[in-house]
Formats: sequence, structure tokens, C-alpha cells
Amino acid sequence: MFKPSALELMRAKRSNFAQIEEYCQSPKAFLKYLDAVGIDRAVLINYVAPEVIGFTAEVNQFVADYVEHDPKRLISCGSLHPRHTANVLADVEQLLRLQIRMIKIHPPHQLLFPNDYLQGVSELEIIYRAAEANGIPVMFHTGTSIFPGARNKYGDPIYLDDVAVDFPKMKILLAHGGRPLWMDTAFFLVRRHANVYLDISGIPPKTLLGYFPRLSEIANKTLFGTDWPGPGVPDVGKNLEDFRALELGDGVKQQILSRTALAIWPA
Repeated sequence: MFKPSALELMRAKRSNFAQIEEYCQSPKAFLKYLDAVGIDRAVLINYVAPEVIGFTAEVNQFVADYVEHDPKRLISCGSLHPRHTANVLADVEQLLRLQIRMIKIHPPHQLLFPNDYLQGVSELEIIYRAAEANGIPVMFHTGTSIFPGARNKYGDPIYLDDVAVDFPKMKILLAHGGRPLWMDTAFFLVRRHANVYLDISGIPPKTLLGYFPRLSEIANKTLFGTDWPGPGVPDVGKNLEDFRALELGDGVKQQILSRTALAIWPA
């Protein structure tokens, strides 16, 4: 589904692109890789963004089929797009039938603000209401994107303040913590709202405490992630190794590596 420009960016940043293709086709091969780098479970991020990346709603069936190989270790993430749904209620029902366990909204790639339901985009409200009612967390990309066609004005996490207020029972995950421009905003939102969590994927672990010097204060609402195999993320195992080397207490590290995620997706 990749648009040529997006695929070229992925290829250019990955010397092992053929290996990535194998993992996309073979859950067994991917799980073997996770075993090798010491990862128990993974959330597999998919989202609908035809204009910028090329992904259509077919990603939902793809990931649902993929995780069937080992649903205890592989957690499905799917998506809907307000401008690319003829019947949002039917599409929400399809996500529920597929047992999608997280929804991803990517504002810079979907070219929308996460609070656009306040501007008449009623489909977004329907998606959020369904997620809230069914206990499905929603991850929002926050921060910038280098993919051609991405519009980074949409990546400011401040627009999620409205979402957190209007949907207080919906778990909101701030992917990438607003990096590299809006980390203070992300930190504020996590501390302000009981339903807002921080995802540290896409942040090189060695720079993490520079971005979030008070990370330990929000460890109970922070999740480890990598954004691999995205551009700039060399290896899951390397990220894990670098995170473990940070000057954080063992309890804080364990909270971020496992306990927060287990509270959202119990084993």
C-alpha cells in the first residue's frame, strides 16, 4: 500500500529491508526476532492514511489476521479515517468484530486535528465514543513526521486537551511524547489528565531524560515502545539495551517496560 515516496524513505533508512518484509509476511519469523531481543509482547501499529502514506482500511483485516498466530503476544492496532469512511458506524462495528485492541489516529498523516469533532467532523466523535464505550485505547501520533506530504502543525499534542476533557473514560496514548518540539506539553497533559498516557517510542533512549527529566514522576503512565522499523530506529534490542542503561530506578524501569502496558492489556 505504500506510496512510492514513503516506501523509498523506509528503504533508504533500512539496510535490512528484506528482513522487515519477511516479518510483515510471517508472524512466526517476527516472534522469533522478539525472542532474540528479549521482548514478550508487541503492539503492531497500523493506521489509515491514504494521502500521505498510502494505507487504506485494509490494514485492519491485515493486522487482525496477523495476530491470530499468537494473540497473547501480538496486540492489534487498527484505525479509521473520518474522510475515508462511507459509513463510520459500520466501520466501527467492523473494528469491534475484528477485536482490534487499539486505535491509532495520526494527525500529521491523516491531515486533521484530533479535536476536529468540535469543528463538525462528527465521525471523530463516533470513533471516540465507541473506543470509550468498549475500553479500547486510542493512540495519537504527537510530534513531527519526516514523510513527504506530512503536515506537522497537526502534531501539537495540545489539541488532545479537548479530547481528554470530552472523553474522560477513553485511554489516550501520546505516541512519541510530542518529540522533538512539544515534550513539555505532553508532560503537562499526562500529569493533568487521569486518562492520558505517555508512549516513548521514536525517542532515542539516550536522549529520553533530556526530553523528560522528570520521567519518574509519570512512570505509572508511561509505556516503553520503539517505533521500529520506522526511520531512525535501528533495532528493538538496541533500544531496550539503551533504556535499561538509563539512570532510573529499577522499579521505574520495570513500570515503564512492562507494568503500565499490562494495566492496559492484561496478559
